[in-house]
Amino acid sequence: MNVRKYGPFLVGLDLGTTGAKAGVIDGSGAIVSSSFVTYKTSVPFPGWAEQDPSEWWRAATRSVRTAVDSSGVAIGSITGIGVSGQMHGSVFLDDSGEVVRPCILWCDQRTSSQCEWINRTVGTELLAKWTGNPALPGFTAPKILWLEENEPESYRRVRHILLPKDYINMRLSGITATEVSDASGTLLFDVRSRRWSAPMLDALRIPAEWLPPVLESGDMIGGLSSEAAEATGLMEGTPVAAGGADNACGALGMGVLSPGRIAVSTGSSGTVLAPTNAPMEDPEMRLHSFCHAVPGTWYLMGVMLSAGLALRWFRDELGEPETSLAQARGVDPYDLLIDTASGAPAGSEGLTFLPYLTGERTPHADADARGVLFGLDLTKKRSHVLRAVVEGITFGLKDSITIMREMDVPLYEVVAGGGGSRSRFWRQVQADVFELPIISAGTSDAAMLGAGLLGGVASGVWSSPTEACNATSSYGERLEPEPDSFAAYRAAYERYRGLYPALKSEFARTAQ
Repeated sequence: MNVRKYGPFLVGLDLGTTGAKAGVIDGSGAIVSSSFVTYKTSVPFPGWAEQDPSEWWRAATRSVRTAVDSSGVAIGSITGIGVSGQMHGSVFLDDSGEVVRPCILWCDQRTSSQCEWINRTVGTELLAKWTGNPALPGFTAPKILWLEENEPESYRRVRHILLPKDYINMRLSGITATEVSDASGTLLFDVRSRRWSAPMLDALRIPAEWLPPVLESGDMIGGLSSEAAEATGLMEGTPVAAGGADNACGALGMGVLSPGRIAVSTGSSGTVLAPTNAPMEDPEMRLHSFCHAVPGTWYLMGVMLSAGLALRWFRDELGEPETSLAQARGVDPYDLLIDTASGAPAGSEGLTFLPYLTGERTPHADADARGVLFGLDLTKKRSHVLRAVVEGITFGLKDSITIMREMDVPLYEVVAGGGGSRSRFWRQVQADVFELPIISAGTSDAAMLGAGLLGGVASGVWSSPTEACNATSSYGERLEPEPDSFAAYRAAYERYRGLYPALKSEFARTAQ
């Protein structure tokens, strides 16, 4: 089938947790071609998660080259490249730019004691003032302290600290830099003023010269180096954008730029992102406050660590019937799992699932929390369990929306993205639980698209990220909430909310 392509063309690259996905994007925002290349996560000890940055580079260059080669687009027509990346990871470099040790990832939980020290030494009041965010194990700053305490020889070699996508940008352009959306997740950044926090760096004894210059997301870092051009198949000198954090780029790709419209994504993790025209902080520090990829805008974000990951756990450990049937029919096993879930009534007749399989971030910030299936009896069927899993994930997302409503953040419409948004049934559950209309994102690769749009801003295709979104945004089906379901979901959500406080002490005792 011939697809009409509209120039100019751009490359978007999303450096995710499981692999790098690159795509060639045309001037209408359509993804002409894409390629995904995986890499491994190392788990040296329980709760740890590390990756080799050289593997990112291998996967990134291979995915870009494959996407470009399969696009049928002349490389001279590709005007820019932008990179989106997993947040919070710590890439330590020596004075020659060589990687000192594997990157400690966003999901790594080893730094609990360093976070406790930061909270005790700096205090939540100054953390809010200096960074707008609490000290959490996934953030970058406590990882630097961990390295100093536990690997002093490596720490003494450190001269530069980059975030994952900034390492790729350095390999692409030869220039070290970061930008506001990713820097916001380091706990070293003054989100309000969009610059590094000098008092925070002083308090943690981290040299300011280790951190790169900070740009806006659509700024141009530099041109593609000759080595990177050879590796990717692109032309030397192609503009490289500063890029953005995966969530900021995802919101850009979903057209979520201004207050009122929020982005809900159900990938492996789950996020709820609400743009704001001024920096806002949750008084209880349950939500993150970050800079958006659009100059002069910010966003509040809640994160649940196991969203689609919880459903994947069910598929892998308990989903053999659906998996076998899907293989026989040549369909996706997730589609059959969701079909099974739809056979139970709203609220799962009292069965409640807590999706804390890897701890939780919002609203509890508890690495010890664990998954729970509560309310089993002899009347419950497989459909009840699966629906409880879907509803539990959705209730976890609603926790963030509830906090946003408490803060009077404008909320009138949800754009749904991520793998979970492919299911119409699940989108309707979200609409009914959130009591908000939901429209599906026009692409399942929103972060990659957002990164490509930033490449277009950096290369002058568009004057701003807002103009880029206005020129390219598209959406799928719109679903209205069904009031007949509200009572059942409100009661089920209250059961859900009551379980964590009742079990918190047991979670802590089990973790000892």
